[in-house]
Amino acid sequence: VTPALVALLCLGLSLGPRTHVQAGPLHKPALWAEPGSVIIRGSPVTIWCRGTLEAQEYRLDKEGIPEPWNTQNPLEPRNKARFSIPFMTEHHAGRFRCYYLSPAGWSEHSDPLELVVTGAYSKPTLSALPSPVVASGGNVTLLCGSRLRFDRFILTEEGDHNLSWTSNSQLSPSGQFQALFPVGPVTPSHRWMLRYYGSRRHILQVWSEPSDLLQIPVSGVSKKPSLSVQPGPVVAPGEKLILQCGSDAGYNRFALYKEWGRDFLQRPGRQPQAGLSQANFPLGPVSRSYGGQYRCSGAHNLSSEWSAPSDPLDILISGQIHARPFLSVQPGSTVASGENVTLLCQSQGWMHTFLLTKEGAADPPLRLKSKRQSHKYQAEFPMSPVTSAHAGTYRCYGSLSSNPYLLTHPSDPLELMVSGAAETFSPPQTKSDSKAGESSGAAETLSPSQNNSDPKTASPTSFPQDYTLENLIRMGMAGLILVVLRILLFEAQHSQRSP
Repeated sequence: VTPALVALLCLGLSLGPRTHVQAGPLHKPALWAEPGSVIIRGSPVTIWCRGTLEAQEYRLDKEGIPEPWNTQNPLEPRNKARFSIPFMTEHHAGRFRCYYLSPAGWSEHSDPLELVVTGAYSKPTLSALPSPVVASGGNVTLLCGSRLRFDRFILTEEGDHNLSWTSNSQLSPSGQFQALFPVGPVTPSHRWMLRYYGSRRHILQVWSEPSDLLQIPVSGVSKKPSLSVQPGPVVAPGEKLILQCGSDAGYNRFALYKEWGRDFLQRPGRQPQAGLSQANFPLGPVSRSYGGQYRCSGAHNLSSEWSAPSDPLDILISGQIHARPFLSVQPGSTVASGENVTLLCQSQGWMHTFLLTKEGAADPPLRLKSKRQSHKYQAEFPMSPVTSAHAGTYRCYGSLSSNPYLLTHPSDPLELMVSGAAETFSPPQTKSDSKAGESSGAAETLSPSQNNSDPKTASPTSFPQDYTLENLIRMGMAGLILVVLRILLFEAQHSQRSP
């Protein structure tokens, strides 16, 4: 074979179908996908390639495959071609380019199109730190995590902006693969609607199921609402509770969210009475994941900005630590009003904190750090001086520093009885007495609203009425005795005058 023939043979091979691209006036085609480039597994997708009116054939290449992935004739008026995928799978995911043939030759390749399939793996979790509600102008960190081994996480924003960010995953000390995305400053004009996906290194266009949608509401400086809970902040697994958010600022809707979480619940406001609006958020049956700190915000219908957040409310889950503290009282469970009383909560095992609750009280539990004494861990809750409002049934719990919202089993109940003997004939309270009573307010933080029908929690103002009735009875009896004595005296005098 002569050298000239070898050269001609090589030149012929170089003009094969995969190298028909030639320089010239042919413009680069455009490539896009409908309804989009991120497709749920099993859904249809159409890829379009647009060239010129002189196009005779369109080809679609997929990265990693040496031959054309698909070839189509042009559609009238011959300036574009359609490549249909009726059922999207992992096989279709990848990077694509298209080009076309015209009388002038082959065009150059289009810009690449990343065609992604989602739903190949279970969804990751998405949360906002430290809170899903962010003050206007503030910053927030988004945390994406999964127990599956993902090499990267993709954060996408839904809506008009349609943006995405990618970050490599890191292995956390808890064994979870995660990535952090700092976001901010946030403003009410930008409504953040976010989802996360996970992917693996061997095929980056195959994504997991999307995380739950996370919306980042923006809070302002308008009046904060109040947040309360019924029946109380300490709840056992499987029980239900209701968180109530209310305000007199005329809010039409309310939102409840958990600190260091992704929960964000919205409810329309209702008006149980004039000037007050509120919303109830039923939760449960609760599990250990419900434990944490909650806040709520309010908003007007025409505003995209939420109010300042309420004060925090702790929801505590009992029975999550296999221990049961012991509760005792000094000097005894029956005391007179005005005496000094101390409730003592003890545990054999180590506890970081002890909590004291009163049955029927919606106030937050009293918390004290434990102290080691006589081979036990304990905390002393002083109540000095006690009043009838302190009477009731108490329990105590323990918690660890690793999760302060998970508690031990409750101690056995302890009933504190306060007698009113020391208050029977007490004089009216003076100003100096009232100041002394204010100084002891810390010991009364667990007192429920008083009920006059219960003798243990009766208001001291009911005592004068009872004593007035007793005095009337005594005066009546004394009058009756005087009448009888006068009759006897009259009969005795009459008998002496008789012959």
